Amino acid sequence: MIGVLCYSCSSKKGFDADTAIVYCVQQVDSTLNTLKTADAMPRNILSGASSKEWMCTSIHDWTSGFWPGILWYTYEYTQDKRVLAEAERFSAALYPVLDRKVSNHDLGFMLYCSLGNGYRLTGNPEYKKMLLRAADSLAILYNPKVGTINSWPHENAKMGYNTIIDNMLNLELLFWASKNGGTKRLYEIAERHAEVTMKNQFRDDYSTSHVVVYDTISGARIRQITHQGYADSSMWARGQGWAIYGFTMSYRETGNKDFLETAQKAADIYLKQLPEDKVPYWDFNDPAIPNAPRDASAAAIVSSALLELSQYTDGEKAQYYKDEAIAMLQSLSSAHYQSREKNYAFLLHSTGHKPNNSEIDASIVYADYYYLEALMRLKKIAKSERLFDTLK
Repeated sequence: MIGVLCYSCSSKKGFDADTAIVYCVQQVDSTLNTLKTADAMPRNILSGASSKEWMCTSIHDWTSGFWPGILWYTYEYTQDKRVLAEAERFSAALYPVLDRKVSNHDLGFMLYCSLGNGYRLTGNPEYKKMLLRAADSLAILYNPKVGTINSWPHENAKMGYNTIIDNMLNLELLFWASKNGGTKRLYEIAERHAEVTMKNQFRDDYSTSHVVVYDTISGARIRQITHQGYADSSMWARGQGWAIYGFTMSYRETGNKDFLETAQKAADIYLKQLPEDKVPYWDFNDPAIPNAPRDASAAAIVSSALLELSQYTDGEKAQYYKDEAIAMLQSLSSAHYQSREKNYAFLLHSTGHKPNNSEIDASIVYADYYYLEALMRLKKIAKSERLFDTLK
């Protein structure tokens, strides 16, 4: 059984992050007792599944870094040596990802969420070496004429050179590498990708499109389309979450106030259209609402992003973002959204790829990752606020 270090993190809204984190620790413990090999990573537990256990995927799947990342957050909270050993084991299993020809824009998700957290907590030089390799590999997909990283090179022949909003999250790997032994060019690529995405991925109301197709000769935007949303003009919930999170992170790394304003405007339209329980339908414009599936993964991503965004925002707006994030975490921590005895995941009711009828109303590993990350962020904010209060 995993040991737990527990100290109170009750918010002014009456939400206790520690209770939710301890629940996550218990679910991790149950999962660790079922996993046989380190090169098969938990990905989902489908609705109606007969087993409580995770269905696993290859280390080469874009989601492969989230389970090791969950283990690193669990270790950070518990300081349990068993969890440390498992985090190291599953992280090391990802090393062969870099032995393939570069065609995957998700190296940030795969290796920064895993090895990045591992390096932050342990300083392991092997993790640093692999992260720098990953950053150099990701940079190969950058097109200087367009100014973005190509998201799906294998789709270029069919749809044209494309960049998806999800790719904003992979920039953190490049920003990190540029400060930890990598070249200045990595920073410039990440900054330019964010600038071009800011200009081309949003509509006038700051809802985001999933995919932008670019002309590789002129660098101009050809069209905005969707792959995972309801329609080309709709607001796909998780995509809006990637935008809020990605531009908040980009502001942190660059200090560019345009990125901060973009994150705020993307957050404002998202928050304005949420249902009462703060967990969005998979796409805000699905005509089947209120009978459309929800996406707990979007709520988890946005709650984490808003907690960080609140730290870069002043006055009432900062409190608004923090309160909304806590309300999301309260809802996700309820009996309706937590998996509890139903399976070994943290959360229920995520939507993976609705147009493909894939992972509908499921437990999905990235929902769990960002849920735990948000809870850990809330703890740190609460701790810093208590310290500030004592210094007044």
